[in-house]
Amino acid sequence: MAKTSAVEKDKKRRQMVHRFAAKRAELKKIIMDQTNPMEERFRAQLELAALPRNSSKTRVRNRCEVTGRPRAYYRKLKMSRIALRELGNSGLIPGLVKSSW
Repeated sequence: MAKTSAVEKDKKRRQMVHRFAAKRAELKKIIMDQTNPMEERFRAQLELAALPRNSSKTRVRNRCEVTGRPRAYYRKLKMSRIALRELGNSGLIPGLVKSSW
């Protein structure tokens, strides 16, 4: 089980990313548009840099929904390999069969 503080910190980051997503997208659109004057693009860059760092999408870490583990994460299932194995062995994941040969 991951530290509760780390899991909570990641939840706060996800909320902040969601809250600032529209503002960041708008500023990035202004910055990337070559037809805008250089002063306007530079002002947009300064505004983007002034936003909180944790509002950036890249600061969010994928974590297991069951245990909160940050590594060996399967995106499709939203869980770590360890949680997947435990739930699979107890028959709680439909269609998952332990291989044997």
